[in-house]
Amino acid sequence: MAEGTYDVVVVGGGNAALCAALSAAGEGARVLVLERAPEKERGGNSVYTDGLMRVVYDGAADIRALAPDLTDEEMEISDFGQYTESDFFDDMARITQYRTDPDLCEILVKRSKETLLWMRDQGVRFMPNFGRQAYKVDGRFTFWGGATIAVAAGGPGLIEALYKAAGRRGVDVRYGAWVSDLIRDDDGVHGVRARIDGATREFRAGSVVLACGGFEANAEMRTRYLGPGWDLAKVRGSRYNTGDGLEMALRAGAQPFGHWSGCHSVAWERNATDFGDLVLTPQFQRHNYPFAVVVNAEGKRFVDEGADFRNYTYAAYGRAVLQQPGQVAWQIFDSKTEHLMRDEYRTRHVSKVKANTLEELAKKLGDEVDGAQLLRTIAEFNDAVRDEIPFNPNVKDGRSADGLPVPRSNWAVKLDTAPYTAYAVTCGITFTFGGVKIDNHGQVLDTSGETIPGLFAAGEMVGGIFYHNYPGASGLTSGAVFGRLAGAGAAHAAGAHTGERSATR
Repeated sequence: MAEGTYDVVVVGGGNAALCAALSAAGEGARVLVLERAPEKERGGNSVYTDGLMRVVYDGAADIRALAPDLTDEEMEISDFGQYTESDFFDDMARITQYRTDPDLCEILVKRSKETLLWMRDQGVRFMPNFGRQAYKVDGRFTFWGGATIAVAAGGPGLIEALYKAAGRRGVDVRYGAWVSDLIRDDDGVHGVRARIDGATREFRAGSVVLACGGFEANAEMRTRYLGPGWDLAKVRGSRYNTGDGLEMALRAGAQPFGHWSGCHSVAWERNATDFGDLVLTPQFQRHNYPFAVVVNAEGKRFVDEGADFRNYTYAAYGRAVLQQPGQVAWQIFDSKTEHLMRDEYRTRHVSKVKANTLEELAKKLGDEVDGAQLLRTIAEFNDAVRDEIPFNPNVKDGRSADGLPVPRSNWAVKLDTAPYTAYAVTCGITFTFGGVKIDNHGQVLDTSGETIPGLFAAGEMVGGIFYHNYPGASGLTSGAVFGRLAGAGAAHAAGAHTGERSATR
């Protein structure tokens, strides 16, 4: 069944897709968004996030521009510092082991601030992430880890604001639209085929933007590309990100690009749901491990819990947990750091064991952990902690535990003050790093390095940005930057030049 003709069809319904749709509409294009999920689950992985976005800023004035709702009192008690382009470039290079594509990285970094200001103008509200990216010490908040700004109402607030903006722009949206293939010929891509209400329909367009996620929700593809054991990972986000867009693009000759055996994965509640749940998912995060001792079933440490700020390690530590016996680990805390614990550790949906002595804790863990080795591990750790160095959660304090088989670099706190609590974690996968290659306008390149006429990509589908690891809060920023870029490029390619001129061209 043939449907109406559009200038631009956007496949996907998350942050990148909506930014592409808004950008294309701003160029005067008639835009259709095809979201596979039903309306109540719309938003892709974006809706499951905290809404944190990494952005370049020069100081408090830039933060105030992004978050005009900040009060004078909040400004006075906050040390925002700055996060320069050089800082962002350095983080991207270091965290990806210097593999991030230079051109794509430059676009991400240099357009981060202008893109968030553009999002603000679309109706997205931002605020500094007090309490989660800044600890209050001596009456002041000091922000750390290069990630200061978040959407005021998190991922759900981001998606709600973007859909409202799309409605104001006249963007058409179809839910429950499972896109199965591209309409293409020797002259390029001319639309898509989608199954809606049990019938396959065709939507013709001058350009198509694929922004429908990676393959993280597809157990077969995870095992094929990420390796054995990845079929056992929990999926943190949307159950609809099953790699369909990537497979469509590859069938059309798109060039695979980036780290196809890499992904963003974290320490996650052991008994979490298999896929994201819009009510429960925020409660499954277990990100306070820099203040814990983390052990496997053998009772041994296997990562440097304090290697860096959480923002720079959490996306790689899920893989480390997956590689442990039974794909499980335990984060062990004593009472001295309880005031630093994030709220999700205090919910009903948490797997934990609590005890008044370490011996009691080892006994309660029973067959889960080698109790004798656990006690030896903790004793060795406690003996190695450098107590003479002050503990400071807002900086890399150098408070280490030296001479251990696995080093401990910062925030080492002896486990010596009852009660003791152990939290069970497994691996939760967020998104995959492999994608397709695009040019500097968001257009997909084929395996010969030529552009595929009419085909653009954004979001998780873009390969070459992240390798091995990921600077926290970069994903939403990347989705917005490249969504905006692809939307404008798609509108221009479709010949829709009658609207606003885009700052991205």
